[in-house]
Amino acid sequence: MTSATERDGQPAHRGKTMSWLSKVFELNHAGVNWQRAVVFLDVGLVPLIVFWAIGHEEYLLSALFGMLFTSLADPGGGFGYRASHNAVFALIGAGITALAFGIGGEAWGWLALAAFVVTLVAGLSLTFGVHRFVNAMLLNVWFIVAVGLAFNLHQHARITDYTWAQVLAWAGGAALWILMTFVEWLIRGRQDLPQPFAEIPGDTSHKKLTPPIIVFVALRALVIGGTVALAFGLDLSYGYWIPIAAIIAMKPSLEQSTLVSAQRLSGAFIGAIAAALLLLLPASETGLRFFAMTRGLEIVALVLFVHAVGIRFLNYALYSAAIAAGALILTDLPQPSHYAAEGYRVLWTVCGAGISLIVMLLAGLLAKRTANRPPRSA
Repeated sequence: MTSATERDGQPAHRGKTMSWLSKVFELNHAGVNWQRAVVFLDVGLVPLIVFWAIGHEEYLLSALFGMLFTSLADPGGGFGYRASHNAVFALIGAGITALAFGIGGEAWGWLALAAFVVTLVAGLSLTFGVHRFVNAMLLNVWFIVAVGLAFNLHQHARITDYTWAQVLAWAGGAALWILMTFVEWLIRGRQDLPQPFAEIPGDTSHKKLTPPIIVFVALRALVIGGTVALAFGLDLSYGYWIPIAAIIAMKPSLEQSTLVSAQRLSGAFIGAIAAALLLLLPASETGLRFFAMTRGLEIVALVLFVHAVGIRFLNYALYSAAIAAGALILTDLPQPSHYAAEGYRVLWTVCGAGISLIVMLLAGLLAKRTANRPPRSA
């Protein structure tokens, strides 16, 4: 017979779980900005139509990420100030793109080393201010996604992929956003404009790297480098989903709460499930129907990015899900799908996000233990 304690305990436990889930998926309706999303859709249709016209959709992901991340990095202000900062961001992103696609077909050791170095440098960029740190994190995410796309494209003899073309696609996407800001600046009477994503910190003052943050930055770089080594060193089927999920799920600093970690993890998992199901649609199709389904999924990926722009601050879990789903669809679209492939994709996503979450929790516990340790007496 069930005891009163058990009867009372089960609803309490269930209530705590529901309360936690409600916090993870809590909606901040003030953070919705569909006007910003429509602008991104208008600009994003340009590379989509261009690559459809020339028949090289393998470069679409680079162009969309170049445009999306340049818009996120836009500091606002006068056009000259915005254009110079966006151009520097685009130039660094072009270098990251060249590195990722240049080594995409190399041995796993080079991939792991490059991932470690890029992640380490991105973390240490905090010394140049929070805004530049956020920009570095965006480029860090793009590098991991680009490595996965480059590796995937190298597996297909029927697809000819050029590093210079990927770099040009990234730069073209960034240039489209800069051009759009110029047109907007003229329409607004050449007035200074606010930062497009006002919610992103604009602080550029230099910061001091404390020992706990330095330890976490190094640990984060080891995790990303390790997941890349695990995915490519063991030659796992669709293994590049592990580092992609890990970089999306991992929070950028120790100061962020466990709630944000759970939101990243939930978003990466939901995005992987959505991408896996959508990639099954063209699995049994051939000929014209396969062509139509492929083009349709490219539109779906663009729509997901558009929604990510619009709901960036509605809920972080939903934003992460939209970004993950869009990126994973375009990464794996050249590769025919089947049920076993979807199983691998979801499994590796869970592994990558889980590794990130475990490391973040351990690092947080270590930081608290260090902070609470009494000082040694002289």
